[in-house]
Amino acid sequence: MDKTDRTILAVLQREGRITNLELSERIGLSPTATSERMRRLLKDRLVTGFGARLDPQLLGFGLLVFVEVLLDKTTPDVFDRFAAAVIRAPEVLECHMVAGGFDYLVKTRVRDMAAYRSFLGDVLLGLPGVRETRTYAVMEEVKSDGPLPL
Repeated sequence: MDKTDRTILAVLQREGRITNLELSERIGLSPTATSERMRRLLKDRLVTGFGARLDPQLLGFGLLVFVEVLLDKTTPDVFDRFAAAVIRAPEVLECHMVAGGFDYLVKTRVRDMAAYRSFLGDVLLGLPGVRETRTYAVMEEVKSDGPLPL
């Protein structure tokens, strides 16, 4: 990956819908050369997909919540069962195994606190191996969806 590839990736992070022609003009390559680089970046999985950023407030998902999850045991089978179940939970936007005082950090968006209570009781606490949770409701999003610092 060279400087031009990094420039392409930086542009795509900000403007995923840019046309190949606009991108080629921006980076100073021909449209054909730009298209070949894009094919390679996709093939090499440096670009993993394209999508739209949606406004969660307007779509009824106004409450962003992070949840620390502590499992009852930390064994490979418990990790595997938890991970398989959380992948199937559409309410979970992100889930990360972490080092520290708990095992996983879960990110979810819900309508309001009542909807979070339902998610907690109906989904999260029912996942395999969950012993304890700690909830952090976000009061203000200061920075989100930031691009990688290429």
